[in-house]
Amino acid sequence: MSNLGQFDSDFYQSNYTIDNQEQSCNGSDAYGNPYGSRKLQAGEQPQLAFVPPEMLMSSGYTGQYFQPASNPDYYSQSPCIDSFDEEPPLLEELGINFDHIWQKTLTVLNPLKPADGSIMNETDLAGPILFCVALGGTLLLAGKVQFGYVYGMSAIGCLGIYALLNLMSSSGVSYGCVASVLGYCLLPMVILSGCAIFCSLQGTIGTVLALVIIVWCSLSASKIFISALDMEGQQLLIAYPCALLYGLFALLTVF
Repeated sequence: MSNLGQFDSDFYQSNYTIDNQEQSCNGSDAYGNPYGSRKLQAGEQPQLAFVPPEMLMSSGYTGQYFQPASNPDYYSQSPCIDSFDEEPPLLEELGINFDHIWQKTLTVLNPLKPADGSIMNETDLAGPILFCVALGGTLLLAGKVQFGYVYGMSAIGCLGIYALLNLMSSSGVSYGCVASVLGYCLLPMVILSGCAIFCSLQGTIGTVLALVIIVWCSLSASKIFISALDMEGQQLLIAYPCALLYGLFALLTVF
């Protein structure tokens, strides 16, 4: 047993110490890793190399940035700028011309005045809408709420006259032109409804006045239609259906 114990002590004895282990580790870092990949300790920051301020400055480029030269002739000859000067006014683009509205109104108020076909052939709905609203407003002041009847009869009447004129004329007519003419000729009916505010029209005087207004409206409308469509000699044929249409508005006004 003594020989076995001595063998164990001889087996475990070594000249290798901790100092030799640290020296071997340092030697492996020096020769085994040429890039020095030693880990930084916690909280240790890498040291930055000093860079001279001359290297941080620009490299002395003396060129110029591209700047377009200002040419006043370019802006004066630009088509976009010229187009703004040539554009028509906003009311004219919307189809609202107060001069034409006034001329059409005077033509309606004077049935004996010859109508200008070039003006009456335009699709202008500003005046007709105004006169329809005025007719409904005067009827409302007279105690009659008839806005729905006014708009409904206007639309159906324009549709009937439109179909009739396209059958009678060779050139044809648009629905907007028919609505414009019939709406402008509604102005005398607005005068009749205005009279109904102050006095009752359910009598002999009211009936005669309503008949005069119906003839006035129908003659003005037929005069404009024959002037715009070149339908000479057919005024009475056109005035009859127009008189039927304006007779319905007269019934609303009187009764």
